Order: sequence, then C-alpha cells, then structure tokens
Amino acid sequence: MINSTTITDTTNNYGHMQMQMDWSKTSTLTSQLSSNLFPTTNSSLLSINTTQFTTMNSSFTLFIFTFVIFLQCLNPTGAATCHPDDEAGLLAFKAGITRDPSGILSSWKKGTACCSWNGVTCLTTDRVSALSVAGQADVAGSFLSGTLSPSLAKLKHLDGLYFTDLKNITGSFPQFLFQLPNLKYVYIENNRLSGPLPVNIGALSQLEAFSLEGNRFTGPIPSSISNLTLLTQLKLGNNLLTGTIPLGVANLKLMSYLNLGGNRLTGTIPDIFKSMPELRSLTLSRNGFSGNLPPSIASLAPILRFLELGHNKLSGTIPNFLSNFKALDTLDLSKNRFSGVIPKSFANLTKIFNLDLSHNLLTDPFPVLNVKGIESLDLSYNQFHLNTIPKWVTSSPIIFSLKLAKCGIKMSLDDWKPAQTFYYDFIDLSENEITGSPARFLNQTEYLVEFKAAGNKLRFDMGKLTFAKTLKTLDISRNLVFGKVPATVAGLKTLNVSHNHLCGKLPVTKFPASAFVGNDCLCGSPLSPCKA
Repeated sequence: MINSTTITDTTNNYGHMQMQMDWSKTSTLTSQLSSNLFPTTNSSLLSINTTQFTTMNSSFTLFIFTFVIFLQCLNPTGAATCHPDDEAGLLAFKAGITRDPSGILSSWKKGTACCSWNGVTCLTTDRVSALSVAGQADVAGSFLSGTLSPSLAKLKHLDGLYFTDLKNITGSFPQFLFQLPNLKYVYIENNRLSGPLPVNIGALSQLEAFSLEGNRFTGPIPSSISNLTLLTQLKLGNNLLTGTIPLGVANLKLMSYLNLGGNRLTGTIPDIFKSMPELRSLTLSRNGFSGNLPPSIASLAPILRFLELGHNKLSGTIPNFLSNFKALDTLDLSKNRFSGVIPKSFANLTKIFNLDLSHNLLTDPFPVLNVKGIESLDLSYNQFHLNTIPKWVTSSPIIFSLKLAKCGIKMSLDDWKPAQTFYYDFIDLSENEITGSPARFLNQTEYLVEFKAAGNKLRFDMGKLTFAKTLKTLDISRNLVFGKVPATVAGLKTLNVSHNHLCGKLPVTKFPASAFVGNDCLCGSPLSPCKA
C-alpha cells in the first residue's frame, strides 16, 4: 500500500493563518513607522529641548496624534479583546479536557484576551473565526484526553475548526457543528470519536471542506451527504463505516479530494465520476469493494494525480484508459484480483512516481515505462518473469522503495548497478533466483531501513558485512550465506538469517531462535549452548 502524501487545499485549510500573517506584517509595519517617528533610543532626540517642541507646528502635532491612533487601529492583536460568548465557549471546551500533558491549552486563562490564546484566531473583530488545536503526532503521551464541549456552539462567527492528532478525544459526532452557521472548514482528524454519522449531515450545506478521518465512526455514509454541494474535500478515511457509497455523492461536483479509504465499505464502486471534473485525488483503498473499475473513472484523466484502490476485491483486467492519466503521480491497485496483461500504453504514464500493482494475478510481458524517475515501485507477487531488474528502474535517480518479490528475477546483484543507492529506504527482492552479495547495498546508503532477499541464491560471508546505521530489518533467510553472525545485528529490530550455512557462536541479541534455525553450526543463546 502506497502511503502517498495527503493533498490538502492550503487555501481552505490555512486561510486564517494567512490572514493572521498579513496582519502580522501590518503590525510590523506599525512598529517600524512608530519607531521612525518616535525613536526613543536615539540620544539626539532625547535631548531636544522644550522650546523646540513648543514651536512645533500645531497641525503637525495633530497629524502625529491622529496617525498613531490610526496605526493602533490597524493592529488587531492590540485591539481585539474577547467576546464573552466566545470566552465562555472556549473555557467550557478546556474544562472538558481531562488531560493536557503538553500544555497545549495552558494559555487559555479567564480574563485574558482569548484572541491571543494558543490556536485561537480572530480577524478584524473580537469574535473567534478559527480554532486550531493540534497534537504532536510524533511524541507519545503528549495527546489531549477528554470530550468536545457542546458549548463550542457559542462561537457563532467560527468558520474554521481544526482538531487534529489529539488521539484521545472521545464522544459521538459533535452536534454543535449544526449550530455554527458560518462554518466552512471542519477537520476533526485522528481522534477517537465514535458512533454513527447523523442522518441529517446534509444540513451542513455551507461546508467547503469536511474531514473526519482517523476516528471510529460506524454505520453507513448518510445519503443526505449529497446536499454538501459546496464541498471540495471530503475525508472519511480510516473509520469503521459500512455499506455502499451513496449514489448522491455524484452531486458533489466541486470535489477535488475524496478519501473513503480504510473503512468496511462494500459493493461495487459506483459509476459517478463524470460529474466530478475537478477531482485530483481519489482514495478508496482498504475496503471490500468488488467488481470492475467503473468506466467513468476515465473522465478524470486530465487532472487526476492520485488513484488509490488497493486492498479491495476488484477484478477484471487493468483498463487501457488508465494510460491516459498523464498527470498521474500515484497509482495503487495492490491486493486485488486484477488479471491479464498490463497495457503497453502504460508507457504514457511519464509522470508516475509511485506505482503499486503487487498481490494480483497479472502476467507477462511488463511494459517498458518512459518515466523520468520513479520513487516507489512494487510489482511483487504477481505472475511476472522479469529476469532482470528493468533498466527504467535502474536508471531512476530518485527511487527510495523497490519491491520486486517473486517477480522471476534471475541475475547477480554484482551485475546490478543502479544510478544511485544512496536514497534507498526499502528493498525487497525475496523469492527470486538472485545470486551474489548485497554488501554494497547494506553499507552504501544513508537511509536504508529494510532489506529483504529471502528465498534466493545469495552467497557471501556474513561476518564481513557492515550495515547502514538506519537499517532496522534484515531478512536473508533461505540462501547460501556462510560465515559468522556479526555482533552489529544487535542494533536491528527484526532479523532472519535462518536456513543458511552460518556457523559459530551467536552474539548477544534479543531475537528468538526462529531467526537462526536451520544453519550448519550456530550455537549459543537462544540456540543450544556451544560445546566447550
């Protein structure tokens, strides 16, 4: 499964931040102009005598006074106080948070201007227009716990709500959303909200972007979602939604980003895409969809950049019309039941960076792709007989993930000379007939995390291997590897060197016996003790 970069509409998502930035520039200009007019640190001006001030033209004095007042009015940070309703709503939200280990809401204090609180944005008035509270996704134990207070309904001027990566926020669908008439952008992502989506969700017809991905919502997608005709983004991925895709989704004609992946949706993919001429990203992966690809997907060819349909039960042949997607960046059809030959016209996909066709029933010949540089390729576990790693892969200057397991490759790694090895993160060449040594791939990259080549004919002295510092997973089981197991394997997270010809005392590691069994004469924990 390709983890493509999530596309968001930065104008919609961060419009408030941009406005805030513009005001910041104005505030900076205010300070600069004020400093130029009244440079209090300038000793020559501090020494001006009162006679000089007395003789100053009175009209100029009035101008200066008026100008300073004007500059203060330009600065909303100084002018904005806090509407009582907004303060009450925000403090009620804070009261519903039972744990805030990172102090995300520490600046939220009664009696202080709420427009200055962390995550709160006010524009030209003292009313809150955007609320953005985000957790630290990469810091364990830093997430908020609690519920979303219904008192947020007091924020009547709110048009942007962003609650992302808070992780431990629980409860049902926030009903207060229906009481916010100006709300346009809702991103409540990666929390623990649960229960069904309300049947009247279509009443939020003013929304332009709506994301509930990464929660635990259950049940069907309400048919009333067809009323959200202003939506450009709909992200309901990574929940527990069931049922089929409502046909009314065809009414969302402004849609540019649709993500329903990672649910339990079933049935066929409806033939609704002719009505979505702006669609640039379609993610339906990790569901239970069956049948063929709907013909109307062909209408998305001019601008579609991301098509992710992996981990379903889709079948049939790969349609020729996919070769018309000349803007396509990512294509994921992995773990389906596609069969037959890949169209030769796939050579037209010159801008493809991420291609995953793994775990299907596809057969030879695989076409030559005219790509300028592929980043991620997975053709594993089909019925291909590539014999060698394709030249268009070898010549790629930017590839970081290469997975060609069970692709009928019969070559020596010594003969494989890719344009670069520096950026490789993942290499999986398992279940082929590859010979030689992987030594230069294991120590000539600064980023290699995973190397798998199980079930080949690799023959080399493992005791002489050196690993990249980043390497975490090594699987060279079921080969012809000899020598000793080096102590450096202790730094790995996963290791499998079973069923080779290794010998000698094992270094101290945390790996189970299954990682070492089936060798000639290995001994020591977790295997049998070495003989004296």
